[in-house]
Amino acid sequence: MILQELVGYYRRKAASDANAIAPEGWIRRPVDYFVVLSREGICIDIADNASQEGKRRVAKEELVPSIGKQSLKHTNSGQDANLLWDSAAFSLGYGDKGVQKREYFLAEIDNWFPDSDDEALAALRSFLLSIRKDGALADLLNRYHRREAFEKREPIIAFRWQPDDAVPIHHRPNLMALYENSRTRLNNAAVLGNCLISGDQNVPIALNETVIKGVRDAQTSGANIVSFNKRAFESYGKRERAGENSPIGTSASFAYSTALNYLLRYDSPQKLQVGDATMVFWADHSNGLESDFAAFFDEPRKDAADPDHGTRAVAALLESVRQGVSPATDNETRFFVLGLAPNAARVAIRFWQVGTVAEMATRIVRHFDDIKIDEPGNPPFLSLRLLLRSTAQLSEKWPGGDPEKVPPNLGGEVMRAILEGLPYPETLFSGAVRRIRAEQSKKDKRTGKPVMNVTYPRAAILKACLNRKRTPLEKEITVSLDFTNTNPGYRLGRLFAVLERVQEEANPRINATIRDRYYGAFSAVPSSVFSTLMRLKNHHLAKLGSVGRRVNLEKLIGEIVDGLPPTLPPHLSLTDQGRFAIGYYHQRMNPATYGKQGDPK
Repeated sequence: MILQELVGYYRRKAASDANAIAPEGWIRRPVDYFVVLSREGICIDIADNASQEGKRRVAKEELVPSIGKQSLKHTNSGQDANLLWDSAAFSLGYGDKGVQKREYFLAEIDNWFPDSDDEALAALRSFLLSIRKDGALADLLNRYHRREAFEKREPIIAFRWQPDDAVPIHHRPNLMALYENSRTRLNNAAVLGNCLISGDQNVPIALNETVIKGVRDAQTSGANIVSFNKRAFESYGKRERAGENSPIGTSASFAYSTALNYLLRYDSPQKLQVGDATMVFWADHSNGLESDFAAFFDEPRKDAADPDHGTRAVAALLESVRQGVSPATDNETRFFVLGLAPNAARVAIRFWQVGTVAEMATRIVRHFDDIKIDEPGNPPFLSLRLLLRSTAQLSEKWPGGDPEKVPPNLGGEVMRAILEGLPYPETLFSGAVRRIRAEQSKKDKRTGKPVMNVTYPRAAILKACLNRKRTPLEKEITVSLDFTNTNPGYRLGRLFAVLERVQEEANPRINATIRDRYYGAFSAVPSSVFSTLMRLKNHHLAKLGSVGRRVNLEKLIGEIVDGLPPTLPPHLSLTDQGRFAIGYYHQRMNPATYGKQGDPK
């Protein structure tokens, strides 16, 4: 199913934009340098094919022949050369085993173009034979000042013939025609079988899958989705015959691997990193959701040309649901989300979600409705990355939560819950509660003042998690302060916020409030510290200068306490600890309920 849909996406892109994705038998790869040859095969330049983007050197992508999986990843044999382009080791014989690799590079040319009398090809052969001489390659690199660049990293090399000007040798029309003829010849001699993806019978089978690149933390040289590297995984009678163990036609194999590598490319707008899961997404027909999907969940980069794009995209999506227009009404176009994770030499499928554009849009809108909670002065839409980070331990570099401390599979589980409309994972809820308790006494390093531990993202997480898993008999958590909510956890959270407020007004310059000492105990075992906090409250009220102010605050405390059960619960469950945090947050974020005096700074 997954591979079939990737093949469908490849065909759609190839039909709509031939310049965007490589045709069969070709691949787009960055080429660092072009060796420019004279008519006679003498090197007259090593032309740079890269640009400088800040501190990063970026080679321009070129369309080059793809004759096997070596176009993305070489084996250790040193024998799998590419055709008319390759690393400096194969194309020029530079570095370790370079002499051997160059000979295989030359042999590959002879294999694919055995009877060609092409002038540019003859010039290239002459050049490759000339640099066999001792010291010839070193002299060449010194002459064009490329030795230092070649020592830093092994560049990718292709060739040009001077009479053709800027046209690479591999793009000469007669060589391209010969290349297609040779592909047909070699395919006819290939192993035949029935393709599991297309269902075609007696077609050439891909004996080795092209590697997949771009999955974070997977092998940088590429990894496989389909592979057999142990005898126990192989079918009976097909030992060391990987392609026949899972027969996939060469055309289908090329299509799905090319499509997936295209989606995973460095600057792909259809890729999103969520925790350890690298997500790609596409539709079976062109649709705006393809370009906006990442913006719904990701944070804008610092160098983003339009940092407000995500906010506008979410607002437009919410409006489409309210107005009943596309994409919320598109029940024809199917949308696919694929989550990939590293797994040694393989790429693991973390999740696979299929639905119509309307279904996806509705579930995404539900997610934003679930996490919506009062917070004056903050962004209206929280990115998924920010939500995940708020459950992680703080660090100097990441005051809002270190992304490296987020459980590796949490992001994928949250995304799956969003796209399938499921309850959020318990790990997300417990992580938010745990960080709130851990930071109850956190201080601002500059001012020494207490810092809010029930933050906007954490309160949003708790509200969303509680509402999605609540039973029909449980009260829904509202966006704003709910005076009718009689849950003991919620009421006690409100009470704690008012008691802290009383202390702050009684001691305007205080550097530590009751939250530093009592938040953890009162949110877990309220009966153990309730009497202590009420005594402290009386002490703090007595310090207020205004009698009217004391009366107002006492009245507010009385209203909250009147809604509590006669006997306080000896222990609050983790769920009610979440409600405690939301009650505390709601009360703190609604200063009007305290009376006329403003929120203390």
